[in-house]
Amino acid sequence: MRALTFVLTVALAALGGSAASGTAAAPSLNTALGNALRSQGIAPTRTAAIVLDVRTGTPVYAFNSTASLLPASVEKLAVSYTALRVLGPRFRFRTELVGVGARTGRVWHGSLGLVGYGDPTLTPADLNRIARRFADTGIKRIAGRVFGDDTYFDARRDALGWKPSYLGIESRPLSALSVAGLPFAGVNGSAAAAARALTQALEARGITVTGRAGAGRAPSDAVPITFDLSQKLANVVPRMNADSDNFVAEMVLKELGTTFAERGTTAAGAGVVRSTLREAGIPLAGVRMADGSGLSRFDRVTVRALADILRAGGTDPAFGKIFFSSLAVAGKTGTLHARLGTRPTYGRIHAKTGTTNRASALAGFVGGYVFAIVHNGSPVPYWTARAAQDRFVTVLARRS
Repeated sequence: MRALTFVLTVALAALGGSAASGTAAAPSLNTALGNALRSQGIAPTRTAAIVLDVRTGTPVYAFNSTASLLPASVEKLAVSYTALRVLGPRFRFRTELVGVGARTGRVWHGSLGLVGYGDPTLTPADLNRIARRFADTGIKRIAGRVFGDDTYFDARRDALGWKPSYLGIESRPLSALSVAGLPFAGVNGSAAAAARALTQALEARGITVTGRAGAGRAPSDAVPITFDLSQKLANVVPRMNADSDNFVAEMVLKELGTTFAERGTTAAGAGVVRSTLREAGIPLAGVRMADGSGLSRFDRVTVRALADILRAGGTDPAFGKIFFSSLAVAGKTGTLHARLGTRPTYGRIHAKTGTTNRASALAGFVGGYVFAIVHNGSPVPYWTARAAQDRFVTVLARRS
């Protein structure tokens, strides 16, 4: 009992407020929240909201809390929570350079393989670092080619329920070897583009490459040469939550899939998320996960599940502060940098936003409360839904 009290005390300190008082469930608060939630053009049957006391988990307010609705990007909360719990905050993605062939003096006879393991943060600077390390070996000529290997994950480049237009706009193709900012041809062009970029980086260091760069698969007996590691997962999760990066969320989900499958797939990752949430006591009735970003038309969530995920993540003694700090801050950071930027909400709302043409959502923390709000429509009136969400959390901020 003392341990639980200590954990909750630490978590509440990180959340920047005290627990909701015993009078928080008074009818006046329920009335104020209900009035704030009402919006013209949004059907009550496609609206859901909940508020929990972060200390006890007791519902303070609930409206359609078990309704199964499209989540938009608040879907990423389940992925980030699971990743921190399963992979751990110190997990790093790896990109490896391997050799297929043999060295004679200053010549490598054969090919070099750039093998991707799903790093969603890989940049040209990382390739330059790999090229520099290879140059340090003293090799000046590669009598072969550089190939990119993205076979660590499956070959599907989108997710079930995505619109075709999402690729290239909402997300890069879901390749295990994808370098930010590189031009590529076709949805399967990421690996070849990475190989070309590495070839150019090698040549810039005076290393001649005779073959033409492209995609390939490294054999099991390839020789490890060097590697690059991403930042810790603790630094990657804010890209999912505060910045709402769809590609990052999908790569993390596929990485989760590799913990149970030989290759990462979206479906395998979703299975890991569901089992992890179930173990944490999160209610999964009405919850369905078809991807990690919330873009799929087949995703479903309940606000009760969202609130419980937030509370579980924010109060976890191993990564609670990391999870909490990964959220956008009202008026300051991420997708909330230009929203809720006045008193009493400025700097006090820590939340995940969600927006598609059929869903709008906001879920997070304020004071001693956990809240989740989801609106659906065909389409959902974006500004009306956002205004209702802002009114709702403003009521909570004034009562905190």
